[in-house]
Amino acid sequence: MRFNFTLRRNESVRNHEGAAGFALTPQLELYAAVATAALSDQFYETADTRLLRLRELVARNDPAFVARLAVYAREQLYLRTVPLVLTVELARLHRGDNLVSRLVARVVQRADEITELLAFYAQANERDGVKTLNRLSKQLQKGLALAFNRFDGYQLAKYDRAGRVRLRDALFLVHPTPRNAEQQTLFDQLVQGTLPTPYTWETELSALGQQQFASAADRKAAFRLAWETLIGSGKLGYMALLRNLRNILEADVSEVAVEQVCARLTDRFAVARSKQLPFRFLAAYREVLTVQSGYVAVVLEALETAIAESAANLRGFDSSTRVLVACDVSSSMQQPVSARSKVLLYDVGLVLGMLLQSRYSHVVTGMFGDTWKRISLPRGRVLQNVQEFYRREGEVGYSTNGHLVIRHLVQRREVVDKVMIFTDVQLWNSTGDGDTLARAWIDYRRTVAPNARLYLFDLAGHGTAPLEVRAGHGVALIAGWSDKVFDVLQALENGESALAEIEKIDLG
Repeated sequence: MRFNFTLRRNESVRNHEGAAGFALTPQLELYAAVATAALSDQFYETADTRLLRLRELVARNDPAFVARLAVYAREQLYLRTVPLVLTVELARLHRGDNLVSRLVARVVQRADEITELLAFYAQANERDGVKTLNRLSKQLQKGLALAFNRFDGYQLAKYDRAGRVRLRDALFLVHPTPRNAEQQTLFDQLVQGTLPTPYTWETELSALGQQQFASAADRKAAFRLAWETLIGSGKLGYMALLRNLRNILEADVSEVAVEQVCARLTDRFAVARSKQLPFRFLAAYREVLTVQSGYVAVVLEALETAIAESAANLRGFDSSTRVLVACDVSSSMQQPVSARSKVLLYDVGLVLGMLLQSRYSHVVTGMFGDTWKRISLPRGRVLQNVQEFYRREGEVGYSTNGHLVIRHLVQRREVVDKVMIFTDVQLWNSTGDGDTLARAWIDYRRTVAPNARLYLFDLAGHGTAPLEVRAGHGVALIAGWSDKVFDVLQALENGESALAEIEKIDLG
């Protein structure tokens, strides 16, 4: 999320485009890499390369910081895989106390994370198969045993899936002591494969899908009834609802069911509890746009309300602040955030940028590639505005001339309080005139707006910055995809930092 620090200047540092850059400290580089980690191939970095860099950075950092960062990533950024990676690496390197066992018990919050952690432990230690895990770290073993004790029969059955490591394998490896006779029975059932099949909306629809129907109309009627029953029961979680809006509409559910869906989507308490990353609403919005249904308009409106609710409690905003929001639409930003997602890094920047626009009265928005272009859009329609930006992204080309954003302000003598650039931070000048973001920013602060502040929202975490990030220069670097990036804007005024927030984590 947010860094307010001095980078180490190194003339030999180059970003992935070969432009001069500034190196981050090991703590900050690890933080940026974690906050943006999808662990899938990206434009500049493969998944294996990112994973290797994470492992190297763990070795270069203090163990307590790594542990706090893992907890922060799991509990504040709602990430699942990368906290497990940090935990395993710490288990390989750290000895002498119970830090690892406490960390394992903290970051493992779902039963399937037990098996995911063990599978990565095998990979990290170059072991092939479950049988080679018999030399498990004692602290890892202790932490996993504590985690096992937290899960009931429903959770164990729901996440007892086929894979490189099964839950029964994990049970044999860590030997958890059951809390009571009831839990001993559950462990026995897990070993024997006799845990009752849990009722979930997935199992119900899966069973329905295997049935034979006399006609396509009968099949559609059965699925319509199933979706209406699920919606009415309240058993469909918020994320499941978001991901199945297209299926629900295509099942032609009743008006009453659609009203229930919209009420659920726009419930501010449900939105807050769901802890959805902002771009999840965009993914749902785009899926709904593809449906032929008379209810599409009301569901799109509900999604607009939902994402507005997700940003309702953002702190650190003064409606009178003059802001410029610039979105990088270069080729390297046209990459999915993960292997299974249709959402691009570019989309994440647009969503966060439009959320910011919704918070200010005096705001300039635009996008840059070969050129910089201002685009004026109405407030109050975050997702619709993202779609409009997306439709027009080819108008500026696909280079990364971020310096043009600032040059535009210099040339117009236009004063803004905050410049917010959403980018993968791999900026370079394709015009050949030698100008840079660093030079443009110095000129802007010297000749136009001496109190202006620049926020670079790093959406990729490649480990460098295009200019010196220092409070005295009015520059901050923010990393991550979550709306948590906005929480730190108020902290900037108080001289706080993301690292300071991480240090506050109590490992217990």
